[in-house]
Parts: sequence; structure tokens; C-alpha cells
Amino acid sequence: MAVKKTAFLLAAPSSGSGKTTLTLALLRLFAERGLTVQPFKCGPDYLDTRLHTLAASWGGSDRTGINLDTFMASKEHVKALFYRYSSDADVSVVEGVMGLFDGAEKSEGSSAEIACTLGIPVIMVVDAKSMAYSAAPLLYGFRTFDPRLNLAGVIFNQVNTPSHYRYLEAAARDAGVEPLGYLPRSKTIAISERHLGLDGSAGYDREGVISAMAEHVKKTVDIERLLDLTRVVIPPFHPVSVSNRKGDKVIAVARDEAFNFIYHENLEVLGEHGRIVFFSPIDDQCLPEADMLYLAGGYPELYAQKLAANSAMREQIASYCRHGGAAYAECGGMMYLGKTMTLNDGSLYPMCGVFDVDTTLEDSKLMLGYRKIVLDAMPEMELPGHEFHYSRISRQGALQHIATVKNARGECVATPVFRTGNAIASYIHLYWGENRRFPQYFLTP
Repeated sequence: MAVKKTAFLLAAPSSGSGKTTLTLALLRLFAERGLTVQPFKCGPDYLDTRLHTLAASWGGSDRTGINLDTFMASKEHVKALFYRYSSDADVSVVEGVMGLFDGAEKSEGSSAEIACTLGIPVIMVVDAKSMAYSAAPLLYGFRTFDPRLNLAGVIFNQVNTPSHYRYLEAAARDAGVEPLGYLPRSKTIAISERHLGLDGSAGYDREGVISAMAEHVKKTVDIERLLDLTRVVIPPFHPVSVSNRKGDKVIAVARDEAFNFIYHENLEVLGEHGRIVFFSPIDDQCLPEADMLYLAGGYPELYAQKLAANSAMREQIASYCRHGGAAYAECGGMMYLGKTMTLNDGSLYPMCGVFDVDTTLEDSKLMLGYRKIVLDAMPEMELPGHEFHYSRISRQGALQHIATVKNARGECVATPVFRTGNAIASYIHLYWGENRRFPQYFLTP
């Protein structure tokens, strides 16, 4: 039976408008009220979902941030994820990506497309530090551009004074969008925003930052009206009947400060094949006995010295791979399985040496974009993913390239997918939450 629940998507005209700050604050404020809150993130971002998990998991609650991406998965899969994880939640909050209509190709895969797919209202976050009544045509345009979209409300960020907000409030009402409050300018919050997702150190007080953001937001945003305005009918979730029998494999997953860019659904799929054991390439001295090794991306460059110093772990991983162990590494995981890693300051650190590859952060530029790969050995399966890194390959030996890689427009991309023995590595973060057969590539003898 369908029920009404609070569910909405936070969007903005552009990146940098304050979506993440507001999302984290609202997640925490809802959780503090005793509500069960389920966070989601539009697009392939793996940083924000970690922060969402922290903000929503309060007072004994434990909720994992989930990616919703209509490039990396079908609309049917995205809807199934939303309904499944929202089924036992009181409030579902989806953080948008970039500008409301910015997608991989025009508005395809955009926050607007996801909001329309899910049938949930949109709350706009508008940076108004240099704006007053001009907010009216801005909001009117966003409200009317796509008639399928329900732009229900707006929260203004970077507002100077209450009198400034009154101009913005009038503009919003004239545009047919309900104003729900504002966020005053705050140097402390601005500094915290810049470092929240970038500081990978274990000592960084993310909890304190999120609490401060929540305190900042609750003073000037109408939380009660937001909860009431965004109540929608959520269809019941009917799980697909599957066998209760799990596989008997053991999958060792690297997870610590250096390796943590992991899509939750990837782990769910791996769990269908057996038991997952987590280990730390930084701190652990022994590699768990396993049938497959998964090294996701993260911040290995921030922990290069510690990773290099843990020679016992590096040697065990190298031995595991040399003796035919199945391994999959992406981005930071690939850098760790390479021979050396060079940092911005020119310092060089030895890595595992599984792949004859050296990586460096010197003179590097950002490489990012959606990718689709087809493995030579599985031509019937196209796997979606995302590439995002500042490092580059400075030297590579005679390595086998085993896939065709294309971007969102279907153009071939030079990003290699390497194989040596039963180990595979690339810069691409793959999403196999919908292509659930992919792990069989590693786990089938």
C-alpha cells in the first residue's frame, strides 16, 4: 500500500551554491528529531555519500548514502533503489549534482531527470550573495522549463541580512516558488565546506563540522514547512524474489582512509557471491585469505608513506597476484598495485609492483567523465563507470589492454584497462549494481 512520506531533491542553478552543506545539515536535523533519514546522491560521486552516511547516522541510526545515476544504470534500477532504501525511512533526501538540468548529454542523467523519474519535488538552493529581485526570473525559468518538474520551494544561501531576504522572499513568491528560509553568510561554514570532503585525515572533525552546519541552518530555515511541503506518495517496495543461498567465495575488500571510494551497491552484489572481509593496506600486516581482492579508489597519495612503509602487506598482495589470485583495482587501487607513486613534491614511494606502471601527481591535470567499457572477454556486457583523478601514468611497461573504453558521447577514450595474470586495473570506477554478473568474471575458475 502506497503511503505519504517526505521526499525531495535539493538542486541548484550551478555547482558551488551550497547543496552539500544544506543536505548534510538537513540530514542531521531530521535525524536529531528522531526521524529515520535516507540519503541519496545524484550522479557518480563517492565523497558526498560518505558524508551523507555520517550526517544521517545519528542517535543509533545507521543509514548508508546511495548513488542514483541514470547514466550508470537504467531508470528502472534507479527507481528500484530509491523505493527499496526509502521503504523504511521517514524522510528521503536526494542531493542533486551540478546545476539542476546539467547531465551527461544535455539534461540526460541530470538531477531534473532523476526528480521526474522518482516523482519527487525539488527544493532549489540559490546563492543570493549578489542578487535580490532578479531571483524571480531565475526561479521562474527553472520552474517552467520542464513542465514535468515540481519545483516546490527555494532556500537562499549567502544572504546578508533579514532585509535582504525579504527582497528574495518576494521574488520567490512572484515566481510561484515557496520561500523556505535562508542561510546567512558564515566564514566558519565556508572554510568547513572547502575542507569537509577534501581532508582525508582521520583526525579531521567531520562530526563537529556537520553539527555546526546543522546549528547554522536551523536558525533561519523553516524545517517544519519543508517537511510538510515535500510529502509525496511513495509506492511500496516489492523485492524481487531471489535465492537465499549465497555463494561460498570470500572477497577481501580494502577499506581504510586511503581506499574508500566504493559504491554501496557494488558491495551488495559482491555479497551475493559470498562473504566480504574488510582489511586495511595501511594498518594490517596480513592479507586475508580470499578468492578475490577488491581495491577501490581513494586517497592513496595522502598516505603514500604509510602504504610504502607497510612492506608486509605490499609483499603479500604481490605474492597473491603472482600466484594467480583474482584482483580488481580501480584508480587509487591501481596506483597502489603499480610499481611506484610520485607525489607533487617529487617524493617517490614504492608500491606493490603487481603492474609494471608508475604513477605521478606531478604536472597532472584533472581527468573526469563518464565511461562505458566492454571487456574483450565479455563483449555482450557494457559496464558503466566514472573516471575522476588528478594523477597520471608516467611510465608503463608491456601490459595487456583488455577493453574498449568510450565516453558519454560514445567516443573512444584512451584510458587503459590493464590485465596481468588474474589481476585487472584501470582508472575507471565501475558500477555493477545493475550488471550483477560482472563479479563472475573474477570468481568463476
